[in-house]
Amino acid sequence: MFYALRMSTAKSRRDQFSEATRAALLEAATRRFATLGFAGTSLEDVAADIRATRGAVYHHFSSKKALFEAVFENLEHEAVQVSLKASAPGKDAWERALLALDAFLELCAEPVYGRVAWQEAPLALGWARWEELENKFAYGLIEQYVRDLMESGQIRVTPLEPTTRVVFAMLGAAGHALSRAAEADKPTVKDEYRVVIGHLLAGLAISPT
Repeated sequence: MFYALRMSTAKSRRDQFSEATRAALLEAATRRFATLGFAGTSLEDVAADIRATRGAVYHHFSSKKALFEAVFENLEHEAVQVSLKASAPGKDAWERALLALDAFLELCAEPVYGRVAWQEAPLALGWARWEELENKFAYGLIEQYVRDLMESGQIRVTPLEPTTRVVFAMLGAAGHALSRAAEADKPTVKDEYRVVIGHLLAGLAISPT
């Protein structure tokens, strides 16, 4: 019994160390990808950043592309959570959608999310895989906001899938623009896209909002 307990404790410690190593690798890789890009980042450099071996990287990730995908998924998951948290105080579906929009635009203006999600991801993952992951994280959230707006009677009931796709495309255009804008221009670009997207959504409104 004592032996089993000791083995269980040792395994738990190994698991904790493994999880901590994986988290450290993701953090280091995120910094590298955001500053040097996918092409300019090597697994050796990521490993060196946390004083690990290249073998430690391969223990968790089969390739640089797999490491990048894990970084991207982490950022997308965080983006969804930020959006949900930002929209929660809204008094109705319309206000929640606008609060979520503001949070999204702020994220895209940030150097880490902006570069990794919008500049590097399509190149590192390939367009098809990047679009697949964007659909996994962003599409469902956008669809929910659109559905809530329709069900609350604040915008016209239109076919859900095409409407969501159009909104998805608008947000994608904003994300790309913000990620490439000069730092000094980002506040202006963010405000312009917020106004344009807001007006386009208001065009679906049943009554002025």
